[in-house]
Amino acid sequence: MRRPTGLAACGIVRTTIAAPELIKNPRLFNCIRVSCTFLTGKYVVANDSHIGMLAPHSRPGLSTAMTRPPLNPLAQSLPATVPFVGPETQERLRGEPFTARIGANESAFGPSPKAIAAMQKAAADEAWMYGDPEAHDLKQALAIHHQVPMESLMIGEGIDGLLGLIVRLYVTAGDTVVTSAGAYPTFNYHVAGFGGTLHQVPYKDDHEDPVGLIEKAISTGAKLIYIANPDNPMGTWHDATVMEQMIAAIPPGCLLLLDEAYIDLAPDSTAPRIDPLAGNVIRLRTFSKAHGMAGCRVGYAISAPDVISGFNKVRNHFGMSRISLAGAQAALQDAFWLSHVRAEVATAKHSIIKAATDNGLKALPSATNFVTIDCGHDGAFAKAVLTNLIENGIFVRMPFVHPQDRCIRVSCGTASDMTAFAGALPLALARAKAGLHEKLG
Repeated sequence: MRRPTGLAACGIVRTTIAAPELIKNPRLFNCIRVSCTFLTGKYVVANDSHIGMLAPHSRPGLSTAMTRPPLNPLAQSLPATVPFVGPETQERLRGEPFTARIGANESAFGPSPKAIAAMQKAAADEAWMYGDPEAHDLKQALAIHHQVPMESLMIGEGIDGLLGLIVRLYVTAGDTVVTSAGAYPTFNYHVAGFGGTLHQVPYKDDHEDPVGLIEKAISTGAKLIYIANPDNPMGTWHDATVMEQMIAAIPPGCLLLLDEAYIDLAPDSTAPRIDPLAGNVIRLRTFSKAHGMAGCRVGYAISAPDVISGFNKVRNHFGMSRISLAGAQAALQDAFWLSHVRAEVATAKHSIIKAATDNGLKALPSATNFVTIDCGHDGAFAKAVLTNLIENGIFVRMPFVHPQDRCIRVSCGTASDMTAFAGALPLALARAKAGLHEKLG
């Protein structure tokens, strides 16, 4: 007896009905334009001449349950985690919203009014269309702004999305990359996802260590080096001279990823001069911070054209919405609003520093839209302070690697946000100290 093959081997039989028969049966005729539908327990596949019906096999005892392939071994080895737990998740766990959302380094001062108007217009007139896969208009505006060729620019879904594409392009299982211990964890998340080997260099006096990163890249044969300047989570920064020296020391076969998410808020002397045709640096920037468009997910990379062209091999060509692209282009052209945001950030940083010093704590210098506060003890104490702030409706975050984990990180916010933080901090400290005394006890 011949063994069944194909669909029959899976317990499925196929029948077909000639198209002329459909005329006699209106119920079947109505199905002819359906490519795949579910009809009386059977799958129906239609085309111009026949309608095919995939019916469950009638043999008793044969299961029709579907099976699926397992995750690949690398995916199976990874934890089901995210780099950050979102404030929305925490609000759901708390059962109420935060009083002050000052933990994700978003801009509470919002986007430029011109960007809002551009996004409203795009939403009304263009949301029905896919975004331009080349993001031509925004790319052209950025090329003029940075005085680089359009071919040196790639637009993507924030720096996070671009980092994922870069790691996908350059890292395979076992490849070495270098970063700082406690630096932006999303980069580490992508490296793990593609099987890379991560080497981490300690901070030096609460700054990322450019010399140490270069030395580690040389000793490990790293393909990629990641550094953020200004830094997150500490808020510290190196001036352009230091970064230019680092760039000059990049070893052959290595690519430097320079994350400048906060550069619009840093001193003018921070951004290094980089030849846009140099192929060993990818400069990463975003509209999420100073431009107040974190929810729109617009970032961009600047590098040599041959480096940028690599993104086209793997990127989501229709990943950007017309609404976001229109907003980013308008924001880029509104220098007045950017100056306004810088002034608001300076005022908020002063409030955070005052709250810290009023409670006997030390605020670290910051070239960002947040202030990192040294809580004066170990990571467990800082975690207790953070937990108590969250319990009192103040969303903040903290570094996660020793010794930076002695700190909490507070984003700049509105006057009401700063007042709420200043009011909650003394109680949070008192409860953390009570817990410390009980522990020592």
